[in-house]
Amino acid sequence: MEDLVRLSVNIESFKYPDGYQALSNLKLDIRKGEFVGLLGANGSGKTTFLKVIDGLLKNFQGAALLDGADITKLSPKEIYKKVGLVFQNPDDQLFAPTVFEDVAFGPINMGFDEKEVTRRVESALKDVEMDGYARKSIHNLSFGQKKRACIAGLLAMGHEILLLDEPTAGLDPMGEYKMMNLLMKLNRENGVTVVMATHSVDLVPLFLDRLYILSKGHVVRGGIPEDVFTAPEDMSNVKLRLPQIAELIYRLKHEDKLPFDKIPLTIGEARKEIIRLVR
Repeated sequence: MEDLVRLSVNIESFKYPDGYQALSNLKLDIRKGEFVGLLGANGSGKTTFLKVIDGLLKNFQGAALLDGADITKLSPKEIYKKVGLVFQNPDDQLFAPTVFEDVAFGPINMGFDEKEVTRRVESALKDVEMDGYARKSIHNLSFGQKKRACIAGLLAMGHEILLLDEPTAGLDPMGEYKMMNLLMKLNRENGVTVVMATHSVDLVPLFLDRLYILSKGHVVRGGIPEDVFTAPEDMSNVKLRLPQIAELIYRLKHEDKLPFDKIPLTIGEARKEIIRLVR
């Protein structure tokens, strides 16, 4: 991970036409190669924030920069060469009859010839582990496969920054881990910067480099997951909870007075702490 800031946001205020203030005093920098999570309850501003940095919402007070350039002054083509948003419901994003046609739509509209389009589609499908699905009907895909096809469509356009709105929503537990492992692979092996809005607190500590908690449209806490998840009361104030393993160890430490040195966030970390105490 490099220290180069790809996205720099300082939103003083954003209101929807009905007067609802969705974002306020929100400052956030996203660096090249980061895997960033935006954690918050429904209505906390996560989706609105993603739409701002994707250039879909422009009428805000403040500044949003992509590689130092004002996003509100960039053309859609300039933005979409670098950044792409995957919606929560893939059916809102997929429209072509087959996987190949859908993934190829972006590269075709970017002006690439047939050979380059095919190369990009095949490469993108391989990246999301959907080799052999090119000719399959969109309607015959599972929900998780549809989400992967959406990601492939962005990768085929050469996107270096993926924005994902609740990428694990609607998936079963195994599907959740497959999706998160895919995103981690794209981040670690392909160098894709990933920004993910979620409320799945149990998945966060396993995958993310940096976490920001949003509440009422602004960041109330940010840092590595170990620094962000501190106490149940703090999380409850923003309508969230600690990861389940962290909640258990926190209560063992503070209510049952067991001498844990730290509050682990994963089963592996908790196992080490428990073995240390037993020995």
